[in-house]
Amino acid sequence: MSLIDTHTHLESFHRKGILPAALAHAHEAGLEAMITIGTSTEDWTLYRSLAAEHRGVVHYSVGLHPCSVDENWEREIAQIGRFWMRHENDPLPVALGECGLDRFHLPKNDAALAGRIFAWQREAFAAQLEIARGLACPVVIHSRGAFDECVQMIDASGVDWTRVVFHCFVEDAPRMRELARRGGRGSFTGVLTYKNAATVREAAIEQGLSRFMVETDAPYLTPEPHRGKPNEPAFVRHTAEYAAAKVFGVTFDELARVSTQNARAFFGL
Repeated sequence: MSLIDTHTHLESFHRKGILPAALAHAHEAGLEAMITIGTSTEDWTLYRSLAAEHRGVVHYSVGLHPCSVDENWEREIAQIGRFWMRHENDPLPVALGECGLDRFHLPKNDAALAGRIFAWQREAFAAQLEIARGLACPVVIHSRGAFDECVQMIDASGVDWTRVVFHCFVEDAPRMRELARRGGRGSFTGVLTYKNAATVREAAIEQGLSRFMVETDAPYLTPEPHRGKPNEPAFVRHTAEYAAAKVFGVTFDELARVSTQNARAFFGL
């Protein structure tokens, strides 16, 4: 059975000249497609080009990552909408994001600067949610140390919760219930395979196999047994195999079938 990596970052592979090898490895591992996730104006055009070059295999999103937000955020976000305007044969994005809030990476020794950056993050997130509501497109959420604030802002935005995924879900089961009762979902990375990630596995069980989606967040968060090495889309298979055997108690083929079906339905692939 084939798999879809719903969240990866191909810019680093392209920059290092190893993208063809990474795509070949992914094919060998049984991946039928992947979504390379936009983080700033520095990768959006590249990702559109990669999606055109590898049509049907590479899909892409466009969004301003909270860690890419600075005082120029309005200038960058003003460019998002044009990616949904069909130009010749360019593929359209399959989602807006990743966008959201991140307290973890704020300056630790300058409270005033941290407050200013977080205020920019909130403004940039609100602006992107407004665009997503107008486009009625899927939204990929980055939330680190700011889950409750992200949920509150999505609630206030009027975005359709059924189009919302919190990527790299590492919260607990009660917070997964908060998403589920609104119609949202989480997707899971190699963190699911880590020995100290029992609460993440509980959250996956809380959501259930019927809504499960799998991702790498490559080149980050490499799953076992390759933890400590750079991640790549092919390694999504390790997370999927672990989830099938250790989390849901189903065959790999069943998990691959369901997760791929969910990815295709959610992102409109």
